[in-house]
Amino acid sequence: MKWTEICIHTTNEAVEPISNILHETGASGVVIEDPMDLIIERDTNFGEIYELSSEDYPDEGVFIKAYLPISSFLVETVEEIKHAINNLITFDIELGHNQVTLSEVHEEDWATAWKKYYKPIHISDRITITPTWEDYSPKRKNELVIELDPGMAFGTGTHPTTILSVQALETYLKHGDTVIDVGCGSGVLSIASVLLGADKAFAYDLDEVAVKSTLLNAKVNKVHEKIETKQNNLLHQVNQNADVIVSNILAEIIVQFISDAWKNLKHEGLFITSGIIQSKKHTVLEALQIQGFEIIKINELEDWVSIIAKKK
Repeated sequence: MKWTEICIHTTNEAVEPISNILHETGASGVVIEDPMDLIIERDTNFGEIYELSSEDYPDEGVFIKAYLPISSFLVETVEEIKHAINNLITFDIELGHNQVTLSEVHEEDWATAWKKYYKPIHISDRITITPTWEDYSPKRKNELVIELDPGMAFGTGTHPTTILSVQALETYLKHGDTVIDVGCGSGVLSIASVLLGADKAFAYDLDEVAVKSTLLNAKVNKVHEKIETKQNNLLHQVNQNADVIVSNILAEIIVQFISDAWKNLKHEGLFITSGIIQSKKHTVLEALQIQGFEIIKINELEDWVSIIAKKK
């Protein structure tokens, strides 16, 4: 079967929304080529070491690549993708070069080749994320392993925003907590919460495929009995009594449900937000403080920010 590779040259800020656009238009797999990956120091004590070629990466910005089946609807699909990407400007998302290129590939060429970019990686003191096809065993005491299948195009769980979220959960989540995961995607944060001691996690996403992906990954990690997944628009009409709410989503979306997060948190409950690009940090901070949240901690990784706030 023949496929078309669509490559978007854009900014790091636009990675999450564009990846979602590609997924919603039928892309089978998404690859992010970020030049920062070439200079980040890898912990050689965890996972397999693999070589990255600078020829595959842009000098600035990032490449987002996805794969679409060649069909009579391909031209319309590509135009739909371009239109949706251009609409991101209305959300004040910087698109950078915003160049879209197409190339033809064969299924056997990409279906396995992309896996070389996805190896076990240690993302916090205790948690390692590994693809389901890798044979990985814990390397040290108390290490927790999350197996993910990124085939649904929700990423590998190793993006800086996910790492910040997991590290915050590891630091602040207490045994027996109830957690709400808003915009669950692959379910990695819900799974991490349960493995770290949460008694129950409620995982919500507007995308039905995300709900199915979360359930699948929860079953793979044998935590599905403690994770309740549901298709839902943020926290609309949700009435839970949570100790922790975690959300790895765009800053523009976070500010839309801060009041609902407040309503669903227990007294002194924590609101962990991530997916915030540096330029949007103060927007989220201001909205949290106006609602009445106390800012406990601000963590940063590369160009991304995570904010931990407490309901006082």
